[in-house]
Amino acid sequence: MNVLSEYAVSELSVKNSRFIAEAFPVASQAEAREKLHDVKQQYKDATHVVHAFIAGLKAETSGMSDDGEPSGTAGRPVLDVLKGSGITNILLTVTRYFGGTLLGTGGLVHAYSDSAKQVLSICKSEPYVEKRKFSFSANYALYEVIKRKYEDFHISDIQEEYSSEVYATGIIWAEEHESFLSVIKDISKGKTEVSVEPCI
Repeated sequence: MNVLSEYAVSELSVKNSRFIAEAFPVASQAEAREKLHDVKQQYKDATHVVHAFIAGLKAETSGMSDDGEPSGTAGRPVLDVLKGSGITNILLTVTRYFGGTLLGTGGLVHAYSDSAKQVLSICKSEPYVEKRKFSFSANYALYEVIKRKYEDFHISDIQEEYSSEVYATGIIWAEEHESFLSVIKDISKGKTEVSVEPCI
């Protein structure tokens, strides 16, 4: 499976109806729900905000909504296109502004499917890698030594808080986290405890 690596947007016009398709990276159903709420707030004046999402290493979580369109004409086609894309951890919304001409059930299915396909065609994705979140505290001198080791691993989203010590958090590839813990243990002579938890 691949995961969506960045936001993408495209627009389609069908018989004067505007279909704005957007793809958002999400890590869970809860995150998809939050992002959907934001999209609906952004397009308060839209006729419909249809969505579908897929999340999880094996694409085990998914959902969709027709948002008032006839049942099966909107959310389901978008989800079907998503499932065929091989991409997980993605929320795809299609916002419709009604143009005055009814499209019929077949026309709606085509419009929503085509919108989803169009935005997916410009999406950037990357292979799914299981990750872990880590956190630890260290004195300033020790942290500077540990920090230099970051470049030896696939580490991202590093955040540092400076007080009496440095409190650091970040994301690391799951397959590397044991080696990373060993490095910190060696550098700190076993004095630095590292907390590791799955990325949700």
